[in-house]
Amino acid sequence: MSSNSSPVIKVESVTKCYKTYRKPIHRLWQSFAPSKKYAQEFWALKGIDLTVNKGETVGIVGKNGSGKSTLLQIIAGILQPTAGHFETHGRISALLELGAGFNPEFTGMENARLNASIMGLTREEFHQKLPDIVDFCGLGDFLHRPVKTYSSGMFVRLAFAVAINMNPDILIVDEALAVGDVRFQRKCFRRLDQLKEQGVSILFVTNSTDSVIAPSC
Repeated sequence: MSSNSSPVIKVESVTKCYKTYRKPIHRLWQSFAPSKKYAQEFWALKGIDLTVNKGETVGIVGKNGSGKSTLLQIIAGILQPTAGHFETHGRISALLELGAGFNPEFTGMENARLNASIMGLTREEFHQKLPDIVDFCGLGDFLHRPVKTYSSGMFVRLAFAVAINMNPDILIVDEALAVGDVRFQRKCFRRLDQLKEQGVSILFVTNSTDSVIAPSC
């Protein structure tokens, strides 16, 4: 971990509650009678505190259903917490659940261009990054095919190649890397080490302790 003390992610007392209803009509009844309880509550997160400093790498380990992905989605700005506060500083590049942020009808190249645009990269910056994306993912001609034809491993290759080449200040990685083959996983961990050396803050979530302590090889 880095000794830099400037927080780029700060989560304070974050709570996320999902409400489920047995019948659709119960949702309507709830709006007319808020004092009554028609919903069942599922607390995905309760009072979470987390600070990630600039250049720091933090691994979060937990079993399935423990709220890891929910926390990442809140930090990435996809979900809003039910209570609590969070703030981030810098450009965030997130590799979340498989296929998230990709249009299945678009080709791999079109999706890469779309993601770059969403991240704020100019057309010129994207074309400067494109050779690195193409080389890292190793998909060849498949880049020009719709991603709905991709296997899960191909999805991961493209998503990771795009995420790491968006000049992020913060890189968020969910358990998607578990889908790739061993050789590609090692390639990814080597690149994560390079990003750490460049001062990128990394938040890595997994249900496998081995993934967090995986050696660079």
